[in-house]
Amino acid sequence: MLTIKLNKTPLGWLHLLNVLIILSSVLLCCILSFLRLPGMELIGVGPNWLLMWVVVWSIKRNVWQGAIAGITLGLIHDALTNPHPSNVLSLALVGILTANLRKQRYIQEDFISVAIIVFVMVIVTEMIVTLQYSLLFLSPLENIWQYYQQGVISSAILSSLWAPALYYPLNRWWVNLHKIEQQKTRLFSGKKL
Repeated sequence: MLTIKLNKTPLGWLHLLNVLIILSSVLLCCILSFLRLPGMELIGVGPNWLLMWVVVWSIKRNVWQGAIAGITLGLIHDALTNPHPSNVLSLALVGILTANLRKQRYIQEDFISVAIIVFVMVIVTEMIVTLQYSLLFLSPLENIWQYYQQGVISSAILSSLWAPALYYPLNRWWVNLHKIEQQKTRLFSGKKL
């Protein structure tokens, strides 16, 4: 029913609606990053919502779009929290790696693949942040990693469990939008001939 109504909407309005959905989903992820609701916390650690958003975005995009999303959300994350160590590098790398996985056809677009990718990317992100912390404060890596070990696994588990809840609505929206754009392009090119 939604698709039928959207088919009659001008393409410019659909692009504006897409931008609003993207911005509101990023805002929702920022808000959820600070909330600790029941089921969203394990030993004091919550899911990494901004990382999940970068993964969901990058699955269907090219490497540059994934990197730009990672850099942007890394800057947002640093602005909302302590910028030392920075999350820009780690989230940019997540966007690049996820887009490369899609490009290499190593993944399929289903809930399990998204959950596995998010699990691995949380570990990669936390390792990068841990290395930055070690270099920044000249602390031995063993001491820092021992402290972060439980938190990393908890965050990876929670993030991978919550990732499909973010992936499904955004993916469904982008698939429907792409179908509508193709239909309108075919109609437009058919009228031109």
